Amino acid sequence: MKVKKVTVIDLQNVYFAYDDKVILEDINIPVEAGDFTALIGPNGAGKTTLFNMLTGESGPSSGTITLYTADGPVDITKKKAYQVAKLGVARTFQNIRLFGDLTVYDNILTACQKNIHYNFFQGILHTKKCKEYENTMVSICNKVLDDVGLTHYKNQKANNLPYGMQRRLEIARALVTNPKLLLLDEPAAGMNEEESDSLSYFIKEIQDKNDITVIIIDHHMDVIMKICDRISVLNFGTLLAEGVPKEIQSNNEVIEAYLGVDE
Repeated sequence: MKVKKVTVIDLQNVYFAYDDKVILEDINIPVEAGDFTALIGPNGAGKTTLFNMLTGESGPSSGTITLYTADGPVDITKKKAYQVAKLGVARTFQNIRLFGDLTVYDNILTACQKNIHYNFFQGILHTKKCKEYENTMVSICNKVLDDVGLTHYKNQKANNLPYGMQRRLEIARALVTNPKLLLLDEPAAGMNEEESDSLSYFIKEIQDKNDITVIIIDHHMDVIMKICDRISVLNFGTLLAEGVPKEIQSNNEVIEAYLGVDE
């Protein structure tokens, strides 16, 4: 008997316009728990704009975005970025946003601030509660460093890391917040085919190990087709197609608009 999956996030009739220009129109995408979902489409299709809405960096002009938490569904359509993050949504960006002069460890530690539950005075006095949280944060940081293979680099400055390791560090910073939904905006940007393959399979391993739901934007179609459970295709701000990789590969509209035809 097939077990019905639980929806993690659901976009309903999402519409967004800026300066009278329609960026996204009538977007309906449900994402199920544990899925590895790809969001693909040509440049300018609205992919990053959609990510910004999912993380509270901007809100849609109309429509609703619902996040399903352990306490029930939450309408995050108009919530701020910090509120969405507290509900368990984390992301990386196409352009790396690390603290270059801080160590690898300190970059990860800064992301732990989301999990601090002691007040200013408890921190100043370094109370027992404060020490307990600090010890917990150290354990979490060390575990994530080990999971992503960065323990050996923990004391190096972030801007001294090789490019691929910087990408891993960005993902590590997101993981340390213990997300239920992880959004990856072109994590393999600037990489060659071998590097992108390696990073993508690393992300898949991280997803399986941490039991999280992932939505990824990427242009490396060979990798997307291999590792993703479902794919949503945007074109000129509309949802052109949605389905499993085989369905997308054989969709004539998608082939014409984005994938191209092998000669």
